[in-house]
Amino acid sequence: MSESAESTERSESPIAGVGVDFEITSVSRAAVVGCGVIGAAWASRMLLNGVDVAISDPNPDAEAILTEVLANAVAAYDDLGLRTDRQGSYRIASSIADAVADAQFIQESVPERPDVKAAVLAQIEAAAPTDTIIGSSTSGIKPSTMQATMTNPERLVVGHPYNPVYLLPVVEVVGGEHTPIEVVRKAQGIYAGIGMKPIHVRVEIDAFVGDRLLEAVWREALWLVNDGVATTQEIDDIMTHGFGLRWAQMGLFETYRVAGGVGGFRHFVEQFGPTLDWPWTKLMDTPDFTPELVDTLVEQSDDQSGEYDVRELERIRDRNVVGFLKVLEQNDWAAGTTIKRVRDAGSD
Repeated sequence: MSESAESTERSESPIAGVGVDFEITSVSRAAVVGCGVIGAAWASRMLLNGVDVAISDPNPDAEAILTEVLANAVAAYDDLGLRTDRQGSYRIASSIADAVADAQFIQESVPERPDVKAAVLAQIEAAAPTDTIIGSSTSGIKPSTMQATMTNPERLVVGHPYNPVYLLPVVEVVGGEHTPIEVVRKAQGIYAGIGMKPIHVRVEIDAFVGDRLLEAVWREALWLVNDGVATTQEIDDIMTHGFGLRWAQMGLFETYRVAGGVGGFRHFVEQFGPTLDWPWTKLMDTPDFTPELVDTLVEQSDDQSGEYDVRELERIRDRNVVGFLKVLEQNDWAAGTTIKRVRDAGSD
């Protein structure tokens, strides 16, 4: 990749159902602040898309974590056939200031504590170029909350990914009350430039969109285990052998549209909408996390997958996701369209 600041191309991107133009933007230098599992996965995605990355994390094991996660990412990209000769380089910076000093984009991935994020953002702002956008990986903190203590709050957006960040394309981009729409669009372009599908969450809400959906499923699953209805294994089997396979290539609403048959989505709503008044769910509250419930969850999870260590489970997950992505790319469908765009860009 050239050392020029940025290169751009036009992209038509449907954001929350609204057609929006933004520039797909390639940066050559980025900083990742916080190198746990998420930060390391961000760095891996950037590196494999030709970006040089400076990494800051006080954990002495940060580079070891990066090395392991990057190895998984390399294997996944090899399986997808996306590896090129334009892989970026990384360095472990001596400080936050060192990492961000000449960064064209910064991704913050420190722990989910507002006080910690405020302190880190202050250090980033003190050293980074004033026009560099800062993306936060927070999974639930509103950007306006983080902006409250910033000197230049207009350059902060939430860029909330899903793990593994180097494989799953979607990233929720959320602006705060001080974020101009132009900054949101520029952030979307930068994320698209590293092969992602940026979705603009236009209303600032706690936990954004994806985690709200996941939280609803999580609450119901906890009740099912708490009430002895199903084990963690059985719940996961119903997901992986049933609707999870549909959701991998069609979302909730498109799946239900198909379920409506020739009558379409209106027929589905008319047929199944009234059942929402039935006492099926307990989505408005959660069971108490008693020691007994926690022990049950842990024991069942250990029985389910305790034979694998975390890195083995990551590799199994990645191989399966790669397989899904290959099929979706062949059919030019769902997440496969993003993979196709990355592949086509790499062959130019």
